[in-house]
Amino acid sequence: MIINGREYEFADVSLILGGRDVCGLRGISYKEKQEKELLYGKGNKPLSIQKGNIGYEGEMKLTQSELETLILAAKASTGRSSILGLSMNAVVCYGNPLQDPAAVMTTDRLYGIQFTENAKALNQGDKFMEISLPFICTDIQYNVGN
Repeated sequence: MIINGREYEFADVSLILGGRDVCGLRGISYKEKQEKELLYGKGNKPLSIQKGNIGYEGEMKLTQSELETLILAAKASTGRSSILGLSMNAVVCYGNPLQDPAAVMTTDRLYGIQFTENAKALNQGDKFMEISLPFICTDIQYNVGN
């Protein structure tokens, strides 16, 4: 979305995960998808497109210190030190009216997030650890309140 002739940039993104502003956010992506299949009958061309289940998935890229915070939350809520047992909601906001009063704020809500993997990796020469956490969720609402 163009704000006064410019696109959103990463500095305009905020992630509230489990009620907490995530400062160590390095990237986020999410999508909705639906199973679709061509229906064939007489002849060799499809008659229609049949629709199936809708699903939601994404990935967060966080710093290692943010992962450790999630692990502490998992210990407090599940008694285990694995984030795979967590279920939480997130709010992703684009735009920063504090920096630019004319900026348009766009808000997406992600419900029932559960992480599907938890892996760490660090290579020689890295200055910090970036963790990629794939997730699935139960619903995504785009442009909430707009």
